Amino acid sequence: MGAHIGKIALVTGATRGIGKGIAIGLGEVGATVYITGRTRESSDENSGSLNQTKLAVEQAGGRCIPVQVDHSNDEQVRLLFQRIDDEQKGQLDLLVNNAFSGVSLLSQTQGEPFWNCDIGLWDAVNNVGLRSHYVASIFATRIMKKRQQGLICTISSWGGLSYIFGVAYGAGKSACDRLAADMAVELKSHNIASLSIWPGIVGTETFLTIAQKIPEENTENRISRIFVEQYNWETPLLAGRAIAALAQESEIMKLSGKVMIVAEVAKKYGLVDRDGNLPVSLRSLRFLVPLGVPGLQKYAHLIPDIKIPWFFLLLSRLQSPKI
Repeated sequence: MGAHIGKIALVTGATRGIGKGIAIGLGEVGATVYITGRTRESSDENSGSLNQTKLAVEQAGGRCIPVQVDHSNDEQVRLLFQRIDDEQKGQLDLLVNNAFSGVSLLSQTQGEPFWNCDIGLWDAVNNVGLRSHYVASIFATRIMKKRQQGLICTISSWGGLSYIFGVAYGAGKSACDRLAADMAVELKSHNIASLSIWPGIVGTETFLTIAQKIPEENTENRISRIFVEQYNWETPLLAGRAIAALAQESEIMKLSGKVMIVAEVAKKYGLVDRDGNLPVSLRSLRFLVPLGVPGLQKYAHLIPDIKIPWFFLLLSRLQSPKI
């Protein structure tokens, strides 16, 4: 898909889910993709492994170099970047900050107020997540500065804007957005772009498991309906294709510091998801109107794909923390 870009990329936390989809999307355009994760091999496809992602990236047309890394260990991360620097002769074009260790604990504590949760939830969500993104960005920048070019994409979410999954998650995602924006300020003089990436509702292995556990009688709740009916879901591959397009954008510095919504990036560059469809942005009327009116989803295609301006989204956040 698309011309081969010949870039050197690193995707952290790529054994499954969004990270795996991003690595495959970069493989489709012929990138050399370093991937990290804690599991080298696994017989369970849902649990994911570095070798499974490597095979998928190579099948997509890329070159994949798996490296077993625990992103809570700064020394392992330093050695990872030293290896890339040595093997690629000082070239690193793209870092995708995706590693995140809090998914399973978030699913276990879903619906619990923060004061009832173990204090360790904060570190579980924001150590290998927000902190590890900061650490990886430090080492990536030290390489990218040599060639005065590069792109750092930090995977965030709509949880940076609205209440999703709880306090620790929302605070971490808001901080990811600020991390990307503030890095952009300091990286500008070195021609290195920094973006925050917001996927939509992504049908990862974990989300599919959560959806299967929601009782049918609970689907009167509009959020539950999204999961059970898989309404407007994206696959992880769409994020990969969007980031691959951004990596080829000749005027990427004009976007630096911004939040980029995967569905909107895909629409801009004429991309489609794995099955040939294109889910709309979560701020589109085509998504929001059927979400509030049960039974209207099958007529969603008749609703204009008009985006709610950022100003109104921010205003609604101030007025209500609920989605």
